[in-house]
Amino acid sequence: MKTFQGNIKPWLAACLLGGLAACGGGGQDTILGFDGTARPGVPGVGTGAAPATAPAAANSLGVASRFGVFGGTAGMTNQGVGTVINGDIGTTAVSTAVTGFHDSSPGCTYTEVLGANIGTVTGLIYTAAPPPTVACPSEGTATTFAIATQARADALAAYNGLVAKPGGSDPGAGNLANLVLVPATYTATGGSFMIQGGNLTLDAQGDANALWVFQMATSLTVGGPGAAFPSSVILVNGALAKNVYWQVGSAATINAGGGGTMVGTIISQAGTAISTPGNAAIVTINGRVLSLGASVTMVNTVINVPTP
Repeated sequence: MKTFQGNIKPWLAACLLGGLAACGGGGQDTILGFDGTARPGVPGVGTGAAPATAPAAANSLGVASRFGVFGGTAGMTNQGVGTVINGDIGTTAVSTAVTGFHDSSPGCTYTEVLGANIGTVTGLIYTAAPPPTVACPSEGTATTFAIATQARADALAAYNGLVAKPGGSDPGAGNLANLVLVPATYTATGGSFMIQGGNLTLDAQGDANALWVFQMATSLTVGGPGAAFPSSVILVNGALAKNVYWQVGSAATINAGGGGTMVGTIISQAGTAISTPGNAAIVTINGRVLSLGASVTMVNTVINVPTP
C-alpha cells in the first residue's frame, strides 16, 4: 500500500431558547475552522495537502451533531429489518417522508411493514407536521420541525466551512482505495472520489486530534467496481471517526452491494444511497449521513454517531 502525506431533551430546549449560539453554532469552530457563516461555492483544486490537525470539539456540527441521518428537505427511507441508527434522525419534510423507522418514544412508528422495513432509532425523529401516528403526538410538531430546521442550517454551515478550506492533493487520482493517508485536506481533481478495489486506511500517527477533510465537487462512491465488492475505511494509530469529514457536491453511494464499514461525517448536497434493496449484509457507518437536499435511502444499515 502507498503512504501519502498530505420527549424533548434539555439540550434541545436550549437550542430553541438560545438559537444557534446555544447549540454550538456560533463562534469559531475548532475542528472545521470556520465561523458558522454560510459561504457559496465549490471546492477548488489544490496542489498540496494542507495540514488539518485541530483540537476536537463536541459541537462542531451544532444540532446536526446528534443526528445519525438527516434527510435534508426530502426525508429518508429504510428497507430491511437490520437497520439501527444509534442517534437521532430527521428531515425538514413532513413525517410521511420518513418510512421504515420507529424511535424510542412509545407509539412513534413511521410506516413500518412487519418483516420488510423495520428500522430502529435509539434517539428521536424530527420532522414537520403532521404527527406520524395518533399515538405519537410529541413528534411531527412545530417543535420538532424547528429542531430539524436548525439541524439543517448547522449542517449547511458545516458544509460551507468544509468547502472554504484550502484545497489539498488527490493522491489516488480520484480512487482512494489501497492508500494510507495521514491527516490533511484532500481534494478530488476530477470532482469525485471513490474507494473501489480495496480499503482506505487513515493513519493518525498517534495524534488523537488528527483531522481528515475530503472535498469533492460532485460524487462519492464507496465499493465496487459494480454493485459487489464492498470497501471499508480503516482507522489506525489513534484515528477517530468524529474527525473525518466528506464534503460531497452531489450524491454519495455507499457499498451498493451491502457490507463494509464507512467512517466519518458525510455531508452531501443531493442525498446518499446506502446499499440496495435485497441485500442482507449490513453496511456499518461509524459517523453520520447528512443530506442538505435529497433523501437518504438505506438498506440494512447500522449507523453509530461518534461520541464527542
